[in-house]
Amino acid sequence: MKLAATFLMALRALRRNKMRTVLTMLGIIIGVGAVIAMVAIGNGATSQVEDQIAALGQNVVLVFAGSVTSGGVRAGWGNAGTLKPRDADAIKREIPDAIAISPEVRTSCQISYASQNWFTSIIGEGPDYFTIRNWNFTEGTSFTDQDVRSSNKVCIIGATIQFQLFEDEDPLGKILRINGVPFTIVGVLESRGLSVQGQDQDDLVVLPYTSAMKRIMGVTNLRTINIEASSPDKIEVVQDQITDLLRQKHRIQEDHDDDFTIRNQQEFTKAATATSRILTILVVSIASVSLLVGGIGIMNIMLVSVTERTREIGIRMAVGAHGRDILLQFLIEATSLSSMGGVIGIVLGMGASKIISLTAQWPTRISPLSVLLSFMFSACVGIFFGFYPAKKAAALDPIEALRYE
Repeated sequence: MKLAATFLMALRALRRNKMRTVLTMLGIIIGVGAVIAMVAIGNGATSQVEDQIAALGQNVVLVFAGSVTSGGVRAGWGNAGTLKPRDADAIKREIPDAIAISPEVRTSCQISYASQNWFTSIIGEGPDYFTIRNWNFTEGTSFTDQDVRSSNKVCIIGATIQFQLFEDEDPLGKILRINGVPFTIVGVLESRGLSVQGQDQDDLVVLPYTSAMKRIMGVTNLRTINIEASSPDKIEVVQDQITDLLRQKHRIQEDHDDDFTIRNQQEFTKAATATSRILTILVVSIASVSLLVGGIGIMNIMLVSVTERTREIGIRMAVGAHGRDILLQFLIEATSLSSMGGVIGIVLGMGASKIISLTAQWPTRISPLSVLLSFMFSACVGIFFGFYPAKKAAALDPIEALRYE
């Protein structure tokens, strides 16, 4: 029997019981739709995290003070006081692929303007910080190298500080008191919203790092050194060169651990997206159970169909149909059920992800690969769960089938 004729015969058999056909496909439809929607949501979340981290800078290498052991106690990142401004100068001077460098210190304290006050993060940086972090200004400009050398009392505020202390007033040129010390505002940073960890990135004041160290914090050590490599393929080279340079500068012996820690932006990206990927895999695995249930439903209905059509199978065999023709017909019926359910599920899953994106303001990204795999998986479900009923139908004895009532 020709394949086309077998296919048409299978479709006619499915049309005879439209309601049963639809209900049988429902498990596949729900399963495929849920997988498509969950993958789109997971991809959207991962993409959002990657975009947020990318906005913090490209090719960024971070050197943290710390990771030094004393008396059996190991100091955490930024707490050991092992980095000095001269280390940043040495990196800038001796590593050509480090194209931008910003020493960093951090603290938190009270700031005030007129009758308003606010508790916020104070960050001491170099002029290259805003280039490294790809952070633009809505007003004003960055401080200069001369401001750093002279520890000038100038500062740059984030969007949250502008809103909390100045509202509709132009902050440029105004005097902001930080821990009682007057600083002149020379710039306002564009808003970046919440970070991956849910912190307000705009709630900060940026000073020349020398001003922060001498006038606010009273320290001589750096917490971090921010470095931008010239290109992605130079990141590991820059890390190795910094390690060798700092070990030499700090006079660390070969059998001793580094008294600093180096990380790059790619490592943070992998760590930040790992959780969302794991959650996506978990949710998709749960949604895939619906496909398994749908496959069992197809097997059940096909077994019922074989029983109901036993006499029909016997007549077909009596007029010349072979067992392989019967096997092929029932396999086509099962595969058609699952494939049509897969197509409908894909459409519903794409629609659901779009609705979620519009109503919940949650980013979604539909992956063509997930659509293709979902369809192929649904078709394979039909073949796998339809094979046993088809084989059972093909193995019927024609004489016994004709006698069946």
